[in-house]
Amino acid sequence: MLFSLMGKTYFVYIMASRKHGTVYTGVTNDLVRRAYEHREGLVQGFTQEHACKRLVWFEAHGDIDQAILREKRIKDWKRDWKERLIEERNPDWADLWWEIGGRE
Repeated sequence: MLFSLMGKTYFVYIMASRKHGTVYTGVTNDLVRRAYEHREGLVQGFTQEHACKRLVWFEAHGDIDQAILREKRIKDWKRDWKERLIEERNPDWADLWWEIGGRE
């Protein structure tokens, strides 16, 4: 299990097509399920069209309103700010799928 906090946990995450490629920011209460949906192309729209299949960044929140606010703020950021956020913890833009308990 990724997190075992009391109550619900919400995740703000960034998916990418490749290092310095197209990025998508989202929010979910089930990061493993949502990352899987993006990886497999099951999410209609932007991530499917741009092949954003690599989970490159995420953070957990205990409050849905805070998670949504954080997601909206990141979406409004300039591109280079998003890249710096990713590279602070993931300089190679590695797929974090395996770190969250993902399976093939």
